[in-house]
Amino acid sequence: MGEFVRLEVSDGVGTIRLDRPKMNALSAQVQDELSAVAQEADSRDDVAAVVVYGGERVFAAGADVKEMAAMSYGDMVRRGHFLQAFTRDLAAIGKPTVSAITGFALGGGCEVAMATDLRFAADNAKLGQPEILLGIIPGAGGTQRLTRLVGPAKAKELIFSGRFVDAQEALAIGLVDQVHPADEVYAKAVEWASQFVGGPALALRAAKNAVDRGIEVDLQTGLDIERAEFTSLFATDDRQAGMDSFVENGPGKATFSGS
Repeated sequence: MGEFVRLEVSDGVGTIRLDRPKMNALSAQVQDELSAVAQEADSRDDVAAVVVYGGERVFAAGADVKEMAAMSYGDMVRRGHFLQAFTRDLAAIGKPTVSAITGFALGGGCEVAMATDLRFAADNAKLGQPEILLGIIPGAGGTQRLTRLVGPAKAKELIFSGRFVDAQEALAIGLVDQVHPADEVYAKAVEWASQFVGGPALALRAAKNAVDRGIEVDLQTGLDIERAEFTSLFATDDRQAGMDSFVENGPGKATFSGS
């Protein structure tokens, strides 16, 4: 557990909780703690799925600008790899992940949200990549993940202008997947994550890997990745349990061990 980021586990769902008053600014320390907690969530057998949450008021308002303002070019060259590590580690969690977004998710905060599989936004949420207003560009994955979610033209418009989008526009352009009242969004995210508790963990990991790796390559290479993941699951106990249960009892009644 870090000072500002912690993993809370309840009934098989892990919540990665950002808690750095007042606005969850993503300092270097917070970034490093996010990486560590993401790796912990990935490795723990008692975590079936993960919710990323900044609290009732704000998801994360962005990087710690005061900290960055004091950094030289050399400082950023040394820090640059770690600047992307925390979102990369979130994206690498081999389990279903969802962000529950309240209030602002700006700059690095938006990049954190985009590193999860799905995004549930509160009706008061504001998302954006306003780095251009500081004379820089997104540096923790924003130029790449935003483009993959909303397309290059819309990504450029948002990054060029630095403007914020509200929850409904974010839903319309595909930046978020669901919108809920602010006092319900975390519970809705936990509800979504809970469906994977007791599920076929290795199959879920394989599905996520096939999609995430496949989208980066040509179709035939993606099909090769899918085939490799598909065939590997025939070495698992869950595949045997799932198929035996289907034959004997019909679909949706299998009990999985996660092995």
